[in-house]
Formats: sequence, C-alpha cells, structure tokens
Amino acid sequence: MDHADPPSAARARTLAEVDALVAGCFACPRLVAWREDVARTRRAAFRDEEYWGRPVPSFGDESARVVVVGLAPAAHGGNRTGRMFTGDRSGDVLFAALHRTGFASQPTATARDDGMVLTGARLVAPVHCAPPDNKPTPAERHTCAPYLGRELELLAPTVRVAVVLGGFGWQALLSTLTEQGWLVPRPRPRFGHGARVDLVHADGRTLTVLGCFHVSQQNTFTGRLTPAMLDDVLMAAREVAGLGAPPGPPPALAPRSGPART
Repeated sequence: MDHADPPSAARARTLAEVDALVAGCFACPRLVAWREDVARTRRAAFRDEEYWGRPVPSFGDESARVVVVGLAPAAHGGNRTGRMFTGDRSGDVLFAALHRTGFASQPTATARDDGMVLTGARLVAPVHCAPPDNKPTPAERHTCAPYLGRELELLAPTVRVAVVLGGFGWQALLSTLTEQGWLVPRPRPRFGHGARVDLVHADGRTLTVLGCFHVSQQNTFTGRLTPAMLDDVLMAAREVAGLGAPPGPPPALAPRSGPART
C-alpha cells in the first residue's frame, strides 16, 4: 500500500481499508520529513524503541456510536507507538477518562499490543501525521480530509455523537460534515468547552457534536480541563448516543471541580 493518496479513501469499502491507506500515505512532504526525522532521532527516554514513524490510523470500535475527534498524533506518542493517543500524557488523560466512562477496557494505553479495546467509541483525527510543534497547516488538514470523510461515511449506520477535542478538530469536522450534506448553520457554530450542536443530514440522519477542550498538557496541567470536565462530556455523549450507563459497577468518576470554563 506504498504511496497511497487521500483521494483513494473514497474507494475504501471498510474502515480497515481506510486504515491501510492512511498508514501508507506520503501526501504531505513537510509531515513526511518531520515524522521520519523524529523516528530516526528519537527521544532519549525511547532511544531503544523502534518508532512507527508513519501516519497513524484511527482506532476503536468499527460500529462506534461515538467518535472522538482529536488533532494529530504526538511526535513521541502515536508517531512512536503507531496507535492514536497511545504512549503520551494526553493519551493518559483521555484513556483514563474513557475507562471511567465505560468506553475503554483499561485505563492506560502504552502500545499497540497492550490489549486495549474500545467499545462504542472510535478515535479519529483530521490529520494523521505528527506535525512540527503540534500545528498542522490548513493545507495539510485539507489534504488529509478525505480519510476523515470516508470514515464518517462508513460509520454512518451507527455513529450518533462526535466529541471534538479542541478548536482545530472542531473546524475540520464541521468542514467535512458540510461537504457531506449535513446542514451546518451559518455562521458556523463556535467551538467551546461544553458547546453542543445538533445537526441533521439532508437524508434525515442526526448527529450531535459536543465540544471539549483538548487533552493537551497545556490544558490539563493548568486545570483548564479537569478530569471531571472530561468525564462530563463523555457521559453526555453516552446519553445522547443511547448507550446508557457504563456496564458493570458504577465507574469511579473524577470528583467535580466547579463549572466548566469556555
């Protein structure tokens, strides 16, 4: 699947085919150079590991009712492990919350073969390569958009909620949904933590988009995003998606810490 290109995603018949196309993509020269350079030089803490160093496919339930939309893989997280949000501190926060709210089989994600299973949720991103300074360009987002678009088409029979982590993902998702025939209001709804937009497709389908601050260290270390705030959004997603309470014993949700800030 070497040298795949994003437009070929439209011909993918399954999510597994989309994932394979993603992993073989070389469409953005700046991102290709960066991801491969990081994989060669490595961080000292991981100097004995072999980095993935390729675009990182989405991860999770192929019949998901909830998609969690991130930004892009981390240079020493997903770009190292080969799995979205795995092996970095942002992922530590996200997977712990997914576990507390009944979506993840375990609270930590360290490697592709660690046994992590997501039920009812799938982690997707508008950009699949680690970008310099965690900042993809609008052109790179546009180039990668066909992958996200095809995933959403293949998930259409089941997906009911999109939890969007941060403003970059919010804009990317709404752009893709507009192109796919969803009736997105004009002016486009603004991102904010706790924002909610209920959309209707031209064919009558519905999708609820929920905003959440990104699980970046900049947000979690400063308290801008607390575990309780993240849990609240994910539990709201469960409710809207019709998933009910998490299975098994009641989850140990993070303690409340005051109102969310937008």
